[in-house]
Amino acid sequence: MQLKFDKATGLLPAIVQESGTGKVLMLGFMNAESFEKTLATGNVTFFSRSRNKLWVKGESSGHVLKVEDIRVDCDADAVLVVAEQLGPGTCHEGYRSCFFRRVEAGDLVIAEPRAFDPEQVYGDSSKSQSPAPANKE
Repeated sequence: MQLKFDKATGLLPAIVQESGTGKVLMLGFMNAESFEKTLATGNVTFFSRSRNKLWVKGESSGHVLKVEDIRVDCDADAVLVVAEQLGPGTCHEGYRSCFFRRVEAGDLVIAEPRAFDPEQVYGDSSKSQSPAPANKE
């Protein structure tokens, strides 16, 4: 298989979609090593741009993403990982999906309830802080 890792400085965007529901859970980046590790282990593994290292989704939270299918786009420069979400949520801010906000009249509003308390899971309240737009659940 020839994925085009060289096209964007060695990284491919990797969209993760929840099996069963089709809900988009997150967007991460994979290099060739993280892609191979994902294939070998069945656990979604990314390359962290901020930490400059591999990370397995769920390694600190326990909220693992188990691979069920991997699709490659027509240009071979992006992947879609269909995965089973093991745990209440994917987002480090406590939501089922990282796409928990929507744009309404130019403002960001929270579109779904929190699935877990990120401070209890990660123990670092700074990770769970984000602008608190009006909640329209």
